[in-house]
Amino acid sequence: LMDEVHAVRDQIEAFTNKLRNGTFVGATGKPLVNFVCIGIGGSQLGPEFVMEALRADPIAATAAKGRTLRFLANVDPVDFQLCTQDLDADETLIVVISKTFTTAETMLNARTARKWVVDSLAAKGLTDESTIASKHIIAVSSAIDKCVDFGIDKANIFGFWDWVGGRFSVCSAVGIVPLSLQYGYDVMSSFLDGAHNMDEHFFTAPLRENIPVILGLL
Repeated sequence: LMDEVHAVRDQIEAFTNKLRNGTFVGATGKPLVNFVCIGIGGSQLGPEFVMEALRADPIAATAAKGRTLRFLANVDPVDFQLCTQDLDADETLIVVISKTFTTAETMLNARTARKWVVDSLAAKGLTDESTIASKHIIAVSSAIDKCVDFGIDKANIFGFWDWVGGRFSVCSAVGIVPLSLQYGYDVMSSFLDGAHNMDEHFFTAPLRENIPVILGLL
């Protein structure tokens, strides 16, 4: 099991490093510096909370300079417009987060986002939809075939497992992919080390000194 977990972490590290150093670029050759993450529930709330918290961390804030990370859950088209109106599609990566790739709200927003990217780049003379999708859309999902059918490059699909509950998914690819795009993998690896330290504290600390136990009783 741990080999599978670390394989996904290695995949995330390799991809996010390539994108952040300019090796992986958009269809027009521009660097991708805007990230729109589409998900709902555990696929959105935890990662967005951590994004906000890391804005106050000096190392993370420095790593995020020049980059924009936004989360989209609401299917109201006004929300999509507000989320993307000041973004250049040439420089935007869409991250679709759905375990089954069938969540109604997520897939509606994903189709809207794909159309936005395709139409924006078509206006600039790029008409190959498959190339645009492979360069501007990635997924966090276990439904590989559905992601590929959507136009996502299989190499850019990051998996997670049934045992990852929604409330804990921020420590899986659900959270680590978008947050590594924004803050860098090293920052998020430190975040995971901290989560591991807290797990060990919970398992070993006496009840009177056990922070999660005390918080649970308050």
